[in-house]
Amino acid sequence: MRAFCAKHDSKIEGVLSCFDRMLFRGYLPIMSGWAMAGFLTSEHVRCENLKAFLIGNAERVKKHAQDTAAAAGRPYIYLASAGMKMELRARELAESDGISDGLVCIFSKLEPCKSFSFKYHTNNPYVKSARRKCLHIYYYFMDREFGLIHVQIQTWFPLRMQVFVNGHDWLARKLDTAGIKYTQCDNVFVQIEDVERAQRFSDRMSGLDWPSILNRFARRVNPLMGSLLGGMQYYWVTAQCEYSTDVMFKSTACLKELYPRLISHSTLCFGAKEVMSFLGKKLVGQFRGEQLNDVTDRCKRRLPGVRIKHRVKMNWIKMYDKAGSVLRVERVINDPEAFKVRRQVKRGDEQVTQWVPMRKGVANLFRYRDVSMTANSRYLEALAVVDDPTPAFRELDKITERKRTRDGKSVRAFNPLAREERQVFAALSSGEHPVRGFTNADIRQRLVEFKALGTKVQTVQQQSAKVSRLFHRLHVYGLIAKVPRSRRWRLSKKGLRVLSSAIRLREQIFPELHASVYA
Repeated sequence: MRAFCAKHDSKIEGVLSCFDRMLFRGYLPIMSGWAMAGFLTSEHVRCENLKAFLIGNAERVKKHAQDTAAAAGRPYIYLASAGMKMELRARELAESDGISDGLVCIFSKLEPCKSFSFKYHTNNPYVKSARRKCLHIYYYFMDREFGLIHVQIQTWFPLRMQVFVNGHDWLARKLDTAGIKYTQCDNVFVQIEDVERAQRFSDRMSGLDWPSILNRFARRVNPLMGSLLGGMQYYWVTAQCEYSTDVMFKSTACLKELYPRLISHSTLCFGAKEVMSFLGKKLVGQFRGEQLNDVTDRCKRRLPGVRIKHRVKMNWIKMYDKAGSVLRVERVINDPEAFKVRRQVKRGDEQVTQWVPMRKGVANLFRYRDVSMTANSRYLEALAVVDDPTPAFRELDKITERKRTRDGKSVRAFNPLAREERQVFAALSSGEHPVRGFTNADIRQRLVEFKALGTKVQTVQQQSAKVSRLFHRLHVYGLIAKVPRSRRWRLSKKGLRVLSSAIRLREQIFPELHASVYA
């Protein structure tokens, strides 16, 4: 992303890449019907007692949640409908009650799940997976290391678990410990005192001992792990991983005019071939899947703005603005098998190291980071060709708004599309003026030829006075400058830039756009 950062270096505060939302799922070694049948046999559970066994242990999990909430003095809330945003409500409770560590609240609601049932085949019962609906319990903790997290457990066997972690909250606590000042808005850093050091902290997150961390949460919410389940441990996978690269601009104004250009360029210029290249792949004839570019107005979900998403099968890359001054490029991985990782595999009697499809196990988080970081960097590198229109807009705004001189008099603005203004600009931009400059008589003669001085002006003195007033107006707006010790004037650099652009806008760009709209 060096080219993009170098192009906008004067407006960028820093760049930070960090894990964002991470969703882990835990599975016990009883997920299949065959494994569950073996477990039930070891517990001497007969087929006719299966339903009572499932319901009884579900009540134990539910009672544990209610007892935990009561012991901590926190609310246990059953949700009859799915209207409440649980994370937002939990965050509000944590802020209002001043909770910095420990349980915030517990929600419960009925949701579909994968459980078990007995089936009969020629009078021989066997255990089979079945789709059911059971109570799911959501624990919301304010953790000293990870901030606000939720741990979800389904009350029926096989007791699947889910843990949600936000990487930006984890990094914020690391910065607090290190004494690095920062400004955080929601899950984005608007400003960081030492960006390079913050990036080094962020890079360490993939190397944490995730199985131990996640099992610690599992033991807090699953009361069966120390008794009925014996020495069983959850196997943890990464169900969804978001890795973001945030370009922090110095102010909202620095990004405001550039962002629409970036969205437009991404929409018009990034096709299937380009998107596949961001992911480190080539678009070949054997590709089987869907590639979709989606531009969405996200006013209904958060602050007004536009987000673009490029999806390839179950993975995608997004770009949107955060907090007005942060440009975020985010890689979302749901299906890691599209990528590869170097692992030792057994080939015959030997162990060899080679590239194999990446699995969801948390041991591969380092590869999630590498793949996402590379994709985000390639995306920003491709956007380096987009020019920042802010200087042009500012100059256009300045010449189209009325100004006041030092003595308080108001000076009329310019209209780049007006015929009268175009004739004035053409007279000033004439090819014979750059070397010696121009005088009142030179411009007066040109405007007479263009019939731009009006039919009511008859005498030379009146024409000269009108041109003098025009010179004053141009000088106030900084479009012309006086040549020292003479009666001549010259176009300023700003004037040359603005006048040339205005002439081209009226003579070339506007007719082309007009023709394309009504074609």
